Amino acid sequence: MQAKILRLQPFENINPHRCTYSLPDDRIALFPKANRDESLLLVRKPDGSLSHDMFRNLADYLDSGTHLFFNNSRVIPARLIFTQPTGSKIEMFCLKPIDPPEYELSLTSGSSCVWECMAGNLKRFKGESLQMNVVAGEKTMVLRAERISQNGNLVCIRFSWPDDGLTFAGVLSAAGKTPLPPYIRREADENDRERYQTVYARFDGSVAAPTAGLHFTENILETLRRKDILTHEITLHVGAGTFQPIKSDSLLDHDMHDEFFQVSRDLVTLLASLAKPVAAVGTTSVRTLESLYWLGVRIVAGKDSTVKDLMLRQWEAYELPQDIAANESFRALDQWMGQNQIQELLASTRLMIVPGYRFRVVDTLVTNFHQPGSTLLLLVAAFIGDSWKTAYQYALDNSFRFLSYGDSSLLFGQEFRSQP
Repeated sequence: MQAKILRLQPFENINPHRCTYSLPDDRIALFPKANRDESLLLVRKPDGSLSHDMFRNLADYLDSGTHLFFNNSRVIPARLIFTQPTGSKIEMFCLKPIDPPEYELSLTSGSSCVWECMAGNLKRFKGESLQMNVVAGEKTMVLRAERISQNGNLVCIRFSWPDDGLTFAGVLSAAGKTPLPPYIRREADENDRERYQTVYARFDGSVAAPTAGLHFTENILETLRRKDILTHEITLHVGAGTFQPIKSDSLLDHDMHDEFFQVSRDLVTLLASLAKPVAAVGTTSVRTLESLYWLGVRIVAGKDSTVKDLMLRQWEAYELPQDIAANESFRALDQWMGQNQIQELLASTRLMIVPGYRFRVVDTLVTNFHQPGSTLLLLVAAFIGDSWKTAYQYALDNSFRFLSYGDSSLLFGQEFRSQP
């Protein structure tokens, strides 16, 4: 126990509020650019110098042979607005599945499922159930929401509807609204269904977009392939906790949200023999790759890892052995998956990356500009050090647009190593 306290002590002294800056409201992008690849791209080179270009020219700055990782999670229209007989509206923001707990099984459920939801206007929720009429194609049916339990504004809701072939994903598609971030102060429209989604999104589950990927087009992906930049996909379902600000004065007092991720054994096998450089599109891809590394370290260290409960805890990465090479970690994870006959690894992570963290896998990051005082900005500060302040000021001085629908950056980390 004493060793654990000593290892975390340096982070207790980090002021989480140092990762903040002044962001004028008019610099927050409320709408996306007309064309995805017209976004600006800030480039922080390995020597720390800054410049900018158009995002469509991203491939010009990446070495041939770079391995580029994308998060292929797809945003679900997770906001359901119920109207009571009194006229009051109650929103159920579907956060994560409870029964069945797997995203795929829950979203393909045919008559009922249970989700943890964030409830809006909860004081108006009289009784134990709500209902709305849902028009799906030529059918109209009744969707019911039954309150099972409640903890503050988080409620477990059993959704039920007639068993006529419509899945819960179909229910959300017909009745749900795109879950735009709270700082985009407007109602979602039909255009957001397509634009708040990456062109390579495949697996439903996110309630916030992995926004670094919103700038990519098929033409850009083809340009990357022509340059022999190798692309790979992982899946991490982004939760609403990504917008949770740090309110505590100590990092150790912040409760980091957990997010579900899924990767194939083939990808773990690849990682076990991978050479630098490794680039990640978005903080979610970073979080997944770094969490995978620590799951492998856990195995190398002889820690118990059960197939049914594979969760990386918030500070576990700082408590595990710090001298395990990436290839060794991924080989151990690959072997463990083989022994347990796992072809698709399903896990979750609460990993909190803060200044002082040493990145084991990723050395190049494509990411948007993040909220002041957020855990995402802490990750960027860990990645490029205090130079994040210079980079963000450069973006402000050069008319960059900020946050989810804003412009992008290409950041080469403090320990970047180019292709030999």
